[in-house]
Amino acid sequence: EGSFQYGNYYREADDLHAVLQHFSGENRAVSAILGHSKGGIVVLLYASKYQDIHIVVNVSGCYDLKRGIAERLGEDFMEIIKKDGHIDVKNKTGGVEYRVTEEALMDSLRTDMHEACLKIDKECRVLTVHGSADEINSVEDALEFAKVIPNHQLHTIEGANHGYTSHQNELASTVVKFIKSALEQDKVSSK
Repeated sequence: EGSFQYGNYYREADDLHAVLQHFSGENRAVSAILGHSKGGIVVLLYASKYQDIHIVVNVSGCYDLKRGIAERLGEDFMEIIKKDGHIDVKNKTGGVEYRVTEEALMDSLRTDMHEACLKIDKECRVLTVHGSADEINSVEDALEFAKVIPNHQLHTIEGANHGYTSHQNELASTVVKFIKSALEQDKVSSK
């Protein structure tokens, strides 16, 4: 249950933990977690906080959560949020897509992906997949993750946008290949 909220990353990582605990209680093993965009941020935060999953896939996650705020919320976003307590982000037809509250904005600005990524266990295998034509989160974000996360692979999909509209097959095959390889490595090392 619930609705989309801007920010809220650590709470969503905690929600993911509750889901994994549920599956564990049902005798279901979770071998990997994957998140796209905001979900990519959440799975990385999860890995840094809980360290109980050793295969993580970040698809188009954002590294610098301060970058792009003015483009999404408007140049005067701080003044508006201080005055009104929120900003409504509208879609192309003028409908409200989501509301950003001051609390949610501050939560987002306090989330430091660099520090979180430094806490990811070096045994945790992380794949970052990013489209070179991502119009929401720059491919530069992927390069930053590659610099910081110790056991990291980067796969850039040439020409892919944020939704991988014309690149679904390459995205899927890249992720499946990575997970299969990581699971095989785990089998070999546990013998």
